[in-house]
Amino acid sequence: MKPVIFGLSGHSLTSDERAFFQESVPVGYILFGRNIDNRQQLRALTDELRALHGDDRLLILIDQEGGRVSRMKPPHWLAFPPGGAFDRLYDVAPASAIEAARVNAEALALDLAEVGITVDCLPLLDVAIPGGTPAIGDRALGQEPMRVAALGRAVLDGLKRGGVLGTIKHMPGHGRAMVDSHMELPRVTASDAELEQDIAPFRALKNAEIGMTGHILFEAWDQERCATHSPWIVEQIIRQRIGFDGLLLSDDLDMKALAGEVPDRAARAIAAGCDVALNCWARMDEMVGIANALPDISEASRARLDRARAAIVPLADWSHQADLIAKRDALLALA
Repeated sequence: MKPVIFGLSGHSLTSDERAFFQESVPVGYILFGRNIDNRQQLRALTDELRALHGDDRLLILIDQEGGRVSRMKPPHWLAFPPGGAFDRLYDVAPASAIEAARVNAEALALDLAEVGITVDCLPLLDVAIPGGTPAIGDRALGQEPMRVAALGRAVLDGLKRGGVLGTIKHMPGHGRAMVDSHMELPRVTASDAELEQDIAPFRALKNAEIGMTGHILFEAWDQERCATHSPWIVEQIIRQRIGFDGLLLSDDLDMKALAGEVPDRAARAIAAGCDVALNCWARMDEMVGIANALPDISEASRARLDRARAAIVPLADWSHQADLIAKRDALLALA
């Protein structure tokens, strides 16, 4: 098994993809809008992936946050609010905001579980900073670390109740970035003491099964390498100071914050201590290069993967989604 998650090119597997995935045996897959048409098609695609590996708990990921980051869209699926909606409610009624975030996440998870998706790349635990990049913006759960942690915990709980694992991201914190890491490498100049605010939500939720790094350079910790490629940050900050011992994914390796060829980016992420490299764009030459560049998954990473898989609880009943949505909307109306 190779420590990588791959994207897919279309609505179903091509013959080349099927043969390559059988040979390379990736940890899992991530889906985007290009892979999604309707419920029947999407369920058939995820069923095909599970059958390919003989694994009912295969990691099949998606970025379904709500708001502008939503791969599954109306009219086939519901629209969900962004994280900022729960931050605003927290100003008025903290307990109601936490409950609204939980029921919203459970309702969202039901949409995913019904079509065979097992992991959502949510919640963001990035503490928002005034003037930070709009790439985070209303996706954030707030500007105060313990508020972000409280709402993030509710999201993780709601997702799990809906049969889906969450992913805490972007460790050790994307909130101070002034530029979008999709387009260029952010450099954060805050001191080690100041960065305690950024890592606090991740420390509070350190027992999450899955986490994701951010492609951010923190000058206080490593002046040459971003978090994804920094052995010091992965070990000393994420594993030791935060205390996270779950399955650690890199953010997407195709983002312009990273330099070099994509297979080399993947190899550096694994060498730095990430458990799994994330490659989203389904370019066959890059995927083959990554498979050739990576070692087999390590024993430690395989143990973390097995713990995450064991936490996936398949659901058989989605009938209560309307009740969850009604409760969420009543709570959000308080703001």
